[in-house]
Amino acid sequence: MASAVAVAIAVLLAAGSAFIVARHALVSSTDDTLLQAARTTLSRPFIDTNDSGGTLAQVVSADGTIIAQSPAGKLPIDGLVRSIAKGGHEQAFTTASIDGTSFRELVVPVQTGIRVGGEHLPVVGTTPGALQLFVPLGGVDHQLSELGITLLLVALAGIIIAAVLGLLVARTALRPLNSVTDAIETLAETTDMSLRLDEGRSDELGRLRIAFNSLFAALERSDDQQRQLVLDASHELRTPLTSLRTNTEIMRKVDALDAETREQIIADMLTQIGELTTLIRDLTELARGESQAAPATRFRLDELVDELVAIDATHGRTRSIEITSDLSECWVNAHRERLSRAIGNLLDNAIKWSPDGGTVHVTVDAGIITVADQGPGVAPEDMPKIFDRFYRAPAARSLPGSGLGLAIVAQVASEEGGSVAVAAADGGGALMRLEIPTVA
Repeated sequence: MASAVAVAIAVLLAAGSAFIVARHALVSSTDDTLLQAARTTLSRPFIDTNDSGGTLAQVVSADGTIIAQSPAGKLPIDGLVRSIAKGGHEQAFTTASIDGTSFRELVVPVQTGIRVGGEHLPVVGTTPGALQLFVPLGGVDHQLSELGITLLLVALAGIIIAAVLGLLVARTALRPLNSVTDAIETLAETTDMSLRLDEGRSDELGRLRIAFNSLFAALERSDDQQRQLVLDASHELRTPLTSLRTNTEIMRKVDALDAETREQIIADMLTQIGELTTLIRDLTELARGESQAAPATRFRLDELVDELVAIDATHGRTRSIEITSDLSECWVNAHRERLSRAIGNLLDNAIKWSPDGGTVHVTVDAGIITVADQGPGVAPEDMPKIFDRFYRAPAARSLPGSGLGLAIVAQVASEEGGSVAVAAADGGGALMRLEIPTVA
């Protein structure tokens, strides 16, 4: 409809312009005929209204009296004719109607003393007058009528063709878009995240299909991650809950247990509760990070690391582990609390794997944080998976932990536009490298 309306406006404007130009050309041609007839008539020794070059002629005096006229009869006299006869105006063109027939009229002044009449019946004008020349516009009107009808038919045909072609083009253009809509509706009804669209050509709709395929792939990954998170969390919860249930059942017979056994069971239960608390905290941290909405702030990264090193140094003293640092001033624009948790996880992980009496070395330079321990290091086959949720290397399965600490580090790094990697430290151990974009 929009294209049809646009074409209709364009065609009607073009047809109207063509009609106006044609009418102006035909009327101008008629005016040229009248001017030529006037020159011919006035160039003779006397004005002969019976021979005025194929036009109707009439001579009027200044007071409106007809001095001479064509055999066709009296022609209308108005104020303009009288004014020109009195010398008040130069020549003028008008359009007049006589008995329902349109005429084109030229009125020119006639000087005093011009002989008016036929050669055998001369009349000498003693006052100024005006010469009226008329040409019927029947032929011009007929041509304009035919032209108007032709232009109207052409305009209607153009509008109809534009509407039909616009409908065909719209249907052709919307057909692939409808397929995209159908696919999205199918996804909404079936929640089948594996659905993909045929990308087709590399046009706008092709780009739209590619964008929706990327969206479907992201939704599928998110859905898989959620399912895997639930499965992994269920698996991780099963062991401490089973142990708690078993120990609780044993505690029913607390009177039959010796003091040492009771203390051991209580210590085990407290350990299991601690594991559950850590797991729930880490799961909450992961969920809170995925919906992070707090604004970032600008702060010194080296000062934050220095504070965290001081806190973790107290944890390391219980096993005589020393934390050394080499910190250079740098500023970042990030979420301080989230980044603090990620760096704290790196320090906790290094302390956990360091041997008693070992050393953990921390550096900060240009937004790059490195944490190196003196532990057994990370096996090459474990490096690609070490930042996955709930992944625990075989050597770590006997140690406390939920397998989410490094996953939180990876998530924070991604949210802050940075990266995290693991490598072998000089002299053995693991080297964790967290990079955050810096600001001035």
